[in-house]
Amino acid sequence: MTSAYEYDLIVIGSGPAGQSAAIQAAKLGRRVALVEKRTGLGGVSTHLGTLPSKTFREAVLALKRDTVQRALHAAGADPIKLTMPMLLDRVQSVIDEEQQLVREKLARNDVTIVRGFASFVDANTISVDSPAGDRHMTTSFIMLACGTRPVIPAGCPDQTQEEHPRVITSDNVSSLTEIPKTMIVVGGGVVGIEYASFFAELGTRVTLVERTERPISFMDHETIEEMIHSLRILDMIFRCQETVTKIACVDESPRRVVIELASGKRMAADVALISAGRQGCTEGLHLECAGLAADARGRIEVDDCYRTKVPSIFAAGDLIGFPALSATSAAQGRIAACHMFGEPVAPMGDDYPFGIYAIPELSSAGASEQKLTAEKVPYEIGIARYSEIARGKISSTNDGFLKLIFHRDTRLLLGVHILGSNATELVHVGQAVLRLKGGLDFFLSNVYNYPTYGECYKVAALNASNNLRNNANLGS
Repeated sequence: MTSAYEYDLIVIGSGPAGQSAAIQAAKLGRRVALVEKRTGLGGVSTHLGTLPSKTFREAVLALKRDTVQRALHAAGADPIKLTMPMLLDRVQSVIDEEQQLVREKLARNDVTIVRGFASFVDANTISVDSPAGDRHMTTSFIMLACGTRPVIPAGCPDQTQEEHPRVITSDNVSSLTEIPKTMIVVGGGVVGIEYASFFAELGTRVTLVERTERPISFMDHETIEEMIHSLRILDMIFRCQETVTKIACVDESPRRVVIELASGKRMAADVALISAGRQGCTEGLHLECAGLAADARGRIEVDDCYRTKVPSIFAAGDLIGFPALSATSAAQGRIAACHMFGEPVAPMGDDYPFGIYAIPELSSAGASEQKLTAEKVPYEIGIARYSEIARGKISSTNDGFLKLIFHRDTRLLLGVHILGSNATELVHVGQAVLRLKGGLDFFLSNVYNYPTYGECYKVAALNASNNLRNNANLGS
């Protein structure tokens, strides 16, 4: 039967959730259009968030290595100085390549790309304000995947000062023309801790202000404490359980940012990076015309299938809140498209990995110690430090570690937490075992390439086995 609508699905936003939903629906033989307000494709993830920050990280590490090597080989020469243009050129080149890749994927799947700003007319109709002219588009389903923007605290000064930007967010780090000597990062979430570590690695004296007891507090606390120790070696200062009350720019020379805390402390720096959370980009969508409303943070409520309270409208990605990861957003988009068109699909589950691309990087999957303790689940841990394995010596990465958490009685794996080089790659071994309901005996019997970071799994398992045995002897 021919549909009365122009499309089967219209996706608003071309980030990971939008791309994934559009391509999945197209592969199911549906007529799909994707509306994007930016000139380039890829959404916040490609242009402002995930891709730029991770590329910036790799550029910092690669250029520092290259600088050291060239300085060593040029006897008597001054070390080559890293600059913001050097770092940002690399970031922009990767963004350009990713945009083209996204465009090619959508084109291969016959997804119609519409440039313009979308808003609701009703639950099955959108209006697109486009450079090519305004138009109405009708559809059986609509996927909201329009992403988020930084939350700007009350009293924060104007960020449009082009000559000398002093108050920035992760969305406009590219406005910096030079590497600052000092920086205050307001907010110790994922984005805040990542950029704080990048600039600390570059030699910037960084102070991080966080209102809770520790940064990224949803992660395993022991892993975070190890990360904090590593960053303090770079002279990074942590001001936890502190609340910012005022941010002001001082125009007299030297121009700087002054931040006041509720505790009475005052701090000054060349630059302040605000990382106080994200706000859903729902302004101008006219959600009320479709019977929807967003919460105070612009987030849309959905059910387990990512359907909103309006049956024809779904939402996915950062717009629906935690975990707001590129990987989970892509999974949500695909699952939502399958539910729209009656395609069987398994849920994402709870064992997806978290990756924090700080320097050093950290990653985890499954339960943390604090969660298991609160739930009174009996467990035992096993730890392997990079300093214990040959690969750690070869790569001079002795400061990393891997922690496995096993159920004390069933020996099933409950969580994996890693800090150090390749953590975000290494975690997938533990994640697979979690999802397949494996445990200690798998790691004890498995063979790992030598020398690799993967050996940490065997060492940690042996440590856990010894701990379980010793504890059993205590009870006998």
